[in-house]
Amino acid sequence: MEPSPRLIWPFLTAIAAVACLSLMDALMKEASLAAGVFSASLLRSAFATALVAPIWLARDPRWPRGQVMRLHIERGIISALMALSFFFALTKLPIAEAIAISFVAPLIALYFAHALLGEDIVPSAVGASILGLAGTLVIVWGRLGRADFSADTAIGLASLAFSALLYAYNFVVIRKQSQLAGPVEIATFHAGIGALVQALAAPFFFTLPGTEMLGIIGISALLTVAAAMAIAWAYARAEAQVLVPVEYTGFLWAALFGWLFFREEVTVPTMIGVVVIVVACWIAAPKAKRAPATENANL
Repeated sequence: MEPSPRLIWPFLTAIAAVACLSLMDALMKEASLAAGVFSASLLRSAFATALVAPIWLARDPRWPRGQVMRLHIERGIISALMALSFFFALTKLPIAEAIAISFVAPLIALYFAHALLGEDIVPSAVGASILGLAGTLVIVWGRLGRADFSADTAIGLASLAFSALLYAYNFVVIRKQSQLAGPVEIATFHAGIGALVQALAAPFFFTLPGTEMLGIIGISALLTVAAAMAIAWAYARAEAQVLVPVEYTGFLWAALFGWLFFREEVTVPTMIGVVVIVVACWIAAPKAKRAPATENANL
């Protein structure tokens, strides 16, 4: 059956957003290693706010209230903690492997979407996510069997597991947000509240990086804003279970950027995992029969 035209663009937009986020991860790894995880993460959120807030204000917006504001605050807090733990993990692990291991998040998110959003889980979505997880486990197995496994690696894996749990729940919040607010508003409060949450600890952990690192963090912020708006647009037009498996394409981008920026090795288990993940994404590609049950009324 041919893909449904109304789902193709959300699907492709989600893939583009994942590519932007993977490039952002590579830049943030470089910045975190040079300037510290906290400083890089806080500045990324602050720069992102400065980029997107004027666009939102220029549209003469209404200040969000009630449930909308609660969702903005909830996601801002989750995203701040998720970013800090993930960027810390990146300083301990290769980018591609970190991305691959975090793929447990979409699998968990399917069940969060079912429990909290009432979305029906079709067998193909479950099968695609399990297949993607199997590819991830191949990569983890290859990592655990290497001689350079250390205490730092274990700490990185633990931090990554915490980030993955937050990431899974984050999918559900995005779906709720996208039904009640526009992409620019979502991106503004996502970055702004995330920056405010992290700023609480600034007196204890913040140090100002050099000019070169500030530029890299600024580019990371631009990529973050673009991806946030793209994801919000896509999730407003397709169910979480349709778009969640797209996350698996992040591994392909991460492997590329990890090699380009850090010459990180792509191992045989990694390549096997890539093949399995690509197959999973093909299975999960949206078909007409998987059209979302609801359309966003505020397009």
